[in-house]
Amino acid sequence: MMWGYGLDMGWMWLWGVLMLLGIALLVLVAVRVFSGGRAGYQGGFPPPGQPGPGGHWPGRSRARQILDERFAKGELTADQYREQVRVLGEEP
Repeated sequence: MMWGYGLDMGWMWLWGVLMLLGIALLVLVAVRVFSGGRAGYQGGFPPPGQPGPGGHWPGRSRARQILDERFAKGELTADQYREQVRVLGEEP
């Protein structure tokens, strides 16, 4: 007597595999959501030549960032920009 299970018991391994894949997918999605979904970051550092989180360049002061923004907008000439960076004591 089969006790009502029939051939369905042979497919129970499939549910286990699908369950493991589902859990792995949930973990992957959770890691992406809680890490900000940024690909290419390793150890919290941005890729070379790219600004970090919030659009800020690592290692630059806020004053230097403001100078960079003003220069990009055309509010400062190249000579004014270089002079201000020199006053700040940072290299261009």
